[in-house]
Amino acid sequence: MHLKLTVLGIGSASPQVGKNPSAFLVSFNNEHVLVDCGEGTQHRLLEKSIKISRLKTICISHLHGDHYFGLIGLLSSMNLSGRTEPMTLIGPEQLLDILNIQFLAANTSLGFELNFIKTDNSKSELLLEHKAFTIETIPLIHRVPCTGFKITEKAGRRHLIPEKLPKSFPVAFINLLKDGKDVTDPLTQEVFKSLEYTKRGEPAKVFSYCSDTAYNPVIVPIIEGSDLVYHEATFTKELEDRAAKTQHSTAEQAAQIAKDAKVKKMILGHLSSRYKTTDAHLEEAEKVSSNVEMAVQGAVYQI
Repeated sequence: MHLKLTVLGIGSASPQVGKNPSAFLVSFNNEHVLVDCGEGTQHRLLEKSIKISRLKTICISHLHGDHYFGLIGLLSSMNLSGRTEPMTLIGPEQLLDILNIQFLAANTSLGFELNFIKTDNSKSELLLEHKAFTIETIPLIHRVPCTGFKITEKAGRRHLIPEKLPKSFPVAFINLLKDGKDVTDPLTQEVFKSLEYTKRGEPAKVFSYCSDTAYNPVIVPIIEGSDLVYHEATFTKELEDRAAKTQHSTAEQAAQIAKDAKVKKMILGHLSSRYKTTDAHLEEAEKVSSNVEMAVQGAVYQI
C-alpha cells in the first residue's frame, strides 16, 4: 500500500483566486478518505479525475463554512449517480442535523446509508478502524468545536525470505509467517519462527491534519513523528494578537509544533486573504524548523 495526499484546497474563509477552501484527499491504493470539504470540492475532484465512487469516508473538522459548504453538493452528486454503497461521515454532532434539514427542504432521500460518527474535541480518540488504516482525532482550539485527524496507514505484512524455507514447506503456512505468527510443522514438529523466515514489511505511515486552531502544544505527543502534517498558519507573527483572538496560528507557532513533534515534514496553508504571497510565512517558519514548507494547491504528496 502507498499513502498519498492530494491537496484540493488550502484557502481560508474569504474567497481567493487560485486558493480553494479546505479539502484534502488521502488515498490508499484505490480507496479515498476526504478530509474537509469546502465549497467546490467536487469540482476539484473532477479536475483530478478522481472517481467519487471510491470515496468511502469523509471527515469534517468543524462547522465553519470554508470547511464543509461543499459537502451537500458532493453527497447530492453521489446520490444522482446512483450510489448505493454506504458512506462513513465523521464530524461534529450538529453536522448531521444540518444535512438532514437541507435534504428535507429539497425533498431528497439518499439512496445510500450515511454511517455518522460524531467527534469530541475534548480528547483524542480512535474513531475508525479499517483493514488498511485508522483514523484518530486531534483536539484543537478554535471558536467552535474543532478536531484534526490523524490518519495512519497500517504497517504492511512481513515479507517472506523464500531461500530460507525448505522446498517442502506447506504453502498454507506462508500467510501465517507473513502475519507474524510462528508455525509448527505438524509432521516433524519443527518450529518456523516468523522473525527468522520473514523481514519487516512497509512501516506504518502517518498523515496528521491540523485545521483551524490556536497554538496548542497539547497535540505534540499525538502527532509526534508523523510523516506529513498539514497545519494552518493563518497569520504571521506581527499579527500574533489577532491570531490569539480569532484562535488561529501563526507560521512561527506552526513551525514550533513541527519542531517539538519531530515531524518529518509539515506543510502550511489556510493563509489569510490579506497575504498576496507566501514569502513571509515561509521565512518565519524556516527560522524555527527546516522541515516546514508551504502547501501547494493541486500538489500530490507521496507519504
